[in-house]
Amino acid sequence: MVTTTGKRVARGLLVVLLVTIAAQALLSLAPGTVAEGILGQNATPENIADLNRELGLDQPAWQQYLDWLGGALHGDLGNSLVSQQPVLEAVVQRLPVTFELAFLGMALAMVVATLFAVVGASNPGSRIDRALNATTSVFLSTPGFIAGPLLVYFFAMQLHLFPVLGWAPLGQGLGANLRTAFLPALAIAIQEIAALHRLLRTDLISTLGEDFIAAARARGMGRMYVMFRHAFRPSSFSLITVLGINLGRLLGGTVIVEVLFSLPGVGGLLVQSITSRDIIMVQGVVTFVAAIYVVMNLLVDSSYGLLDPRVRKVMAA
Repeated sequence: MVTTTGKRVARGLLVVLLVTIAAQALLSLAPGTVAEGILGQNATPENIADLNRELGLDQPAWQQYLDWLGGALHGDLGNSLVSQQPVLEAVVQRLPVTFELAFLGMALAMVVATLFAVVGASNPGSRIDRALNATTSVFLSTPGFIAGPLLVYFFAMQLHLFPVLGWAPLGQGLGANLRTAFLPALAIAIQEIAALHRLLRTDLISTLGEDFIAAARARGMGRMYVMFRHAFRPSSFSLITVLGINLGRLLGGTVIVEVLFSLPGVGGLLVQSITSRDIIMVQGVVTFVAAIYVVMNLLVDSSYGLLDPRVRKVMAA
């Protein structure tokens, strides 16, 4: 098991390394430089060359990457080329917003999807099951950049239940924080509800047809008790996998929602850094997001043994 875990960690580190190389390569191909953005349109070529030299951007791309990697291996992700703020400090300042959005969005999706799946799997093919399937089909075709404006229009502009834009940190009170976080989180959750519902519903229906479920019912156990005590856990493998992967993706993929709702998260920082060609900041954010994604996948793999003892035996073998 130790060997297996070590191999997974090694693969994860390789993924992070390849992601940072890809980010560096793509940014080096983009037109313009950060010096041009800092100095403005009236800057002379001599001014731009001097600033590029000062920032170390006159070096070849591979040399810039190796210099950055050397610092990153010692825990130093560098300083922003634009603001001179330490990259790690900038990411940590914005990370709570992105974390809250991702976790709240997935929590909403998990609760609603589980409710839909249990109701549908209890009565497959019924009118309510078909209605839930139709609803999640609509959800599946509604990405965040469409759901966001619709939610703002109905709940913020028409019903005045939530603010249109902005963010209230937890320091201003839980109520104020949730009022600003709910609509963005719901915009994130809508498509996730559809994916999780369909996956869990299918697995529950399959599990409910197993012999051990029939035996549990023959002993006089109630339908909901059988559903949650005997059917839910073995039906959760695919759900846990997708949940972990999607959560890791959301931690770096809330860019559209953060920009749409003007939220001070990591996604907004990434967009600003790409726009200003702040290579060091982009590298730091990408590294952080990739590391989180890898960690989430490792946690998902480790969780299988908690769901089914048979998996623990296979992993230990």
